[in-house]
Amino acid sequence: MSFNLQKIEEFRDEIRFLTLKELYNLGFGHYGGSLSIIETLAVLYGEVMKVDPKNPTWQKRDYFILSKGHGGPGLYATLALKGYFAEEVLYTLNQNGTTLPSHPDRNLTPGIDMTTGSLGQGISAAVGVALSHKLSEMDNYTYCIVGDGELNEGQCWEALQFAAHHKLNNLFVFVDDNKKQLDGLTKDIIDPLDFVEKFKAFGFYTLKVNGKSIEQIYDSIMKGKSQSDKPIAIILDTVKGQGVKYLEEKVDNHHIRPNQADEEAILEAITELGYKLGRVVNS
Repeated sequence: MSFNLQKIEEFRDEIRFLTLKELYNLGFGHYGGSLSIIETLAVLYGEVMKVDPKNPTWQKRDYFILSKGHGGPGLYATLALKGYFAEEVLYTLNQNGTTLPSHPDRNLTPGIDMTTGSLGQGISAAVGVALSHKLSEMDNYTYCIVGDGELNEGQCWEALQFAAHHKLNNLFVFVDDNKKQLDGLTKDIIDPLDFVEKFKAFGFYTLKVNGKSIEQIYDSIMKGKSQSDKPIAIILDTVKGQGVKYLEEKVDNHHIRPNQADEEAILEAITELGYKLGRVVNS
């Protein structure tokens, strides 16, 4: 099976452009972990997932759960581009009365399948969704992105063990291994050791890919779908602030309240992407 790489690369750039714009408009937010998952969102929503933006609760859709809910701005940009809601709504992010809260809320935002933000819980919900489809003999897939820091929590590993026991081969878990969490480097807080070996030990079909590579992400999903009796883990080797060199190199890039230098660099990145895409920047 092949796909249009150029189309997905443009979709990736559009997602990154709108993610930066909505956060810049807000004045602060979770830049680092929103940007590190954009390539994966582009592949899932641009090529892989079976969804219908005109019917967000379509029973036969594939489900997506962003367990690391602080990456919400990246997901919101993706949903807007898919047509779940107007792009103008992005600029209400985290404002009073918004339908786009800081972390995703299934009761507020079209296209959100699970309310997340309390880290550790999204993966448990994803396992439950996948099990329900398996028991109902439905062919839906469930895709879940979990943070590397989030995997400090024991609840995640209980859920993963449960998924392997029930042979949930309709479940994909993506680990955003961007090496940082709120308080610093993951290796300094709780060293995760080797995610590939850990997930294999927990009974998952496991692959590690370059999280910047659309081709590798796509190929890993296709390989995962070709095996029959295990849930699938894809370890994404990513960088917090991915795709914006200044933000990648910024030490405290989990949640940013930009200073003048930050604002100038972010606006420059927005302008460059806008020019590349033929997009208006001044909004």
